[in-house]
Amino acid sequence: MKIISFNVNGIRAILQKNFIEDFNKFDADIFFIEESKYSENEHLNFPFEPEGYFTYWTVSKLRKGYSGVTLFTKKEPISVHYGLKEGKYDEEGRLITAEYDNFFFVGAYVPNSGEGLKRLDFRMQFENDLLEYLNELKKIKPVIYTGDLNVAHNEIDIKNPQANIHNAGFTKEEREKFTILLSNGYIDTFRKLYPQEVKYSWWSYRFNARANNAGWRIDYFLVSEDIISKVKDSKIHNDIYGSDHCPIELDIDL
Repeated sequence: MKIISFNVNGIRAILQKNFIEDFNKFDADIFFIEESKYSENEHLNFPFEPEGYFTYWTVSKLRKGYSGVTLFTKKEPISVHYGLKEGKYDEEGRLITAEYDNFFFVGAYVPNSGEGLKRLDFRMQFENDLLEYLNELKKIKPVIYTGDLNVAHNEIDIKNPQANIHNAGFTKEEREKFTILLSNGYIDTFRKLYPQEVKYSWWSYRFNARANNAGWRIDYFLVSEDIISKVKDSKIHNDIYGSDHCPIELDIDL
């Protein structure tokens, strides 16, 4: 099974680039996108609905052109849920959960703590609620958790760690929450397979960051520890352009 996660930074914008060609080349069983920035009121259609896939999406109800996540899946899920428990955070269009026979897939666009860390408290509460939610799912069946998790966990995951210790995505608080998440029985698949490899998944549009590879690894595939033996590979496709992020891939035998 091949699963792709990609923060596209606007579905309409990336459709004008090579996204459809890249999508078709991947031929993924599950393809999850974050930050669709799609705004609509009727929930009737989505700008990209590929043949051979079931398409599920949620959008921000608070701001137009903000957040939003979409799931494309070849196999129809048993059930689909938006947001966390009781739909919490779906007003910002941040999560989709799809239940399959052997696992839960949870895709997320985790809140950014923002300039001046103005949303750090909100982010911390989100992390608490997320962990509770994942742990409840994990009691039922294994979990695959992916998306733009908006944190570079360790210094190896960021080009300039010392310059960013007080910036959103690399604060002590955010990194500690990620450590707690892992300690609850979830495995960072890329780091498990490639403990010393330096590779990034996001680059600022400023200062020629991507050309200089001054990036951050903030996109992840985590799996519950009971299925880590099923993981065949975890990849970062930093040769694919079109967004300020690049796609990541999980190959797993489920």
